[in-house]
Amino acid sequence: MDYWFLALVVSLLTVVAGMAITAVRIQQLDKAAVVDITWGAGFVAVAVITGAVSLSVGAGDAWRTVLLVVLVAVWGGRLAWHVRSRASGEHQGKEDPRYAEMLGGPVSEVGIGTVARRVLVNQGVAQWFVALPVALGVFQDVELWPFVVLGLVVFGIGFFFETVGDRQLKEYKAKPKEQRPPVMDQGLWAWTRHPNYFGDATVWWGLWLVGGLASGWLVGLVTVLCPVAMTFFIRNVTGAKLLEKTMSQRDGWDEYAARVPLFFPRPPRRA
Repeated sequence: MDYWFLALVVSLLTVVAGMAITAVRIQQLDKAAVVDITWGAGFVAVAVITGAVSLSVGAGDAWRTVLLVVLVAVWGGRLAWHVRSRASGEHQGKEDPRYAEMLGGPVSEVGIGTVARRVLVNQGVAQWFVALPVALGVFQDVELWPFVVLGLVVFGIGFFFETVGDRQLKEYKAKPKEQRPPVMDQGLWAWTRHPNYFGDATVWWGLWLVGGLASGWLVGLVTVLCPVAMTFFIRNVTGAKLLEKTMSQRDGWDEYAARVPLFFPRPPRRA
């Protein structure tokens, strides 16, 4: 358990700093959705900073530390870049409906204190907790190396579903409304109604295998609730279920939902 306290403190301070910077940016743009960029970028910051501290004190296996930093940077960097226009630049002045409902009004009216209590604190705590397999893993030696290999496979599956699902949805939205079906049901969207969310959760199961369980059974057991929490919230609270409140109002949704599973994918079925 050497360096555990250091890992917890460094990762926590990194998340706090990231949310503080986000609060300033939210005030500037009058948009709470900016925090979506911080969600991906914040994990990258945690991985990079804890990884740098680990290397500086000579803790853990350097090759696995670098591997974890690279994996998180690839995933989190892509995610932050993907949501950047929707969260900050594009639709200037238009708040994301999720945050509009959560806050009960524009940021300029409810105040940054309300944004901090209802959004930033919750996301900060979630980010710190979910990142623990990485934050702790970079300070540990690898004890069960087969789980590093398995974790890379799981990470790759999740990254494929998330990136390809996002690209397919972007291509769908780029078509004129009269030239596209009312519900996206092609490609990975014929396997699951939320391939990007499924991929997001799967990525963190892969990172838990690489950073948590590969560090030994103790670290694995201590951190297993991290991907469990990520999967639960992204499926039932902040992701799939929340989005379906608006998606279910589209024509053809009931037929689509009847043949395509909510989250975990399966081969396409006919209507």
